[in-house]
Amino acid sequence: MDRTDWWNSILEVPAPRIVVLEDLDKPPGVGAFLGGMQAAILRALGCVGYVTDGAVRELPRVKESGLQLFAGNVAVSHAYAHIFDFGSMVRVGGLEVHPGDLLHGDRHGLLNVPKDVAGDIPPAAARLQEAEQKVIDFCRSKEFSLDKLRHELKGLI
Repeated sequence: MDRTDWWNSILEVPAPRIVVLEDLDKPPGVGAFLGGMQAAILRALGCVGYVTDGAVRELPRVKESGLQLFAGNVAVSHAYAHIFDFGSMVRVGGLEVHPGDLLHGDRHGLLNVPKDVAGDIPPAAARLQEAEQKVIDFCRSKEFSLDKLRHELKGLI
């Protein structure tokens, strides 16, 4: 890697940090910028996640580091990595990400969370989970019928 000054930029973002890297190769993901060594560096810098539309590699070593990955694919080889810019907007998988954005990801994907509603999400998610569990439990019960299911769902929709 020909530049290490981007590490200082990472430390300007409040922890927990997520690095979002747009692979400018066409097509992206021919080689992987991140493997075990880069994962260790990012973890040492307080990063919890790495997002790219490019590739990642050395998944067992990355898993050991605890760094969460969201990537376009897995590749066997290093990339010829040249960092053009950092601390700017990138577009990864159609998602526009700016420095300091609040991101949420799970096994289903990644999304940008508006900071003004972030505090409302945990109680809303808990209410939704509770309501969905009630329907799931009903569907598994001996009292299940389509008419009763329609009644149960009226409160959710």
